[in-house]
Amino acid sequence: MRSAHLSFRQDVWPDGLTYLENYISEDEAGRLVQEIDAALWRTDLKRRVQHYGYRYDYKARQAWREDYLGPLPELFQSLAERLTAEGHFQTVPDQVIVNEYQPGQGISAHIDCQPCFGETIASLSLLSACVMRFASRIYSQQMELHLQPSSLLVLQSDARHLWTHAIPPRKTDVFEGQKYARARRISLTFRTMKF
Repeated sequence: MRSAHLSFRQDVWPDGLTYLENYISEDEAGRLVQEIDAALWRTDLKRRVQHYGYRYDYKARQAWREDYLGPLPELFQSLAERLTAEGHFQTVPDQVIVNEYQPGQGISAHIDCQPCFGETIASLSLLSACVMRFASRIYSQQMELHLQPSSLLVLQSDARHLWTHAIPPRKTDVFEGQKYARARRISLTFRTMKF
């Protein structure tokens, strides 16, 4: 499904990229933020993170069965089940990473761990919009997507395995000729562990 505009500089979406705006209601988003902010944050990265289901080891770039943290919180579990019922996942996601991005923070270009995680990566954006950059070395292509609060990004197929995604570390984004100031953003990334 291709339900959003591309950056004015690009005209190609990766196969397997789905973007859905207004995936959750404002009330749902508020409840998620409240629950996330009531939990403990890890501060061993430049940005704050929370891990659920299984801990991800950033240094080893790996997640193992023995790093099980317990079941997903109820709100996350219901979202995971919804994602599966809608056909985005074949089995219910059992791993979630929450990332907090303050203005000026980002994440470098990467492909989510292929030996660790299954065929689908789904990320829900909360609080603030930001531009995510996608790049394919194989096709020498780039594109940008302006992720809106309460939107869902799903990566499968080429978008999951052949394209990197990144959030440039900056305080403002320019998208389709418009300038947008960033505010605090939270993302919830849902994955299925491969064992």
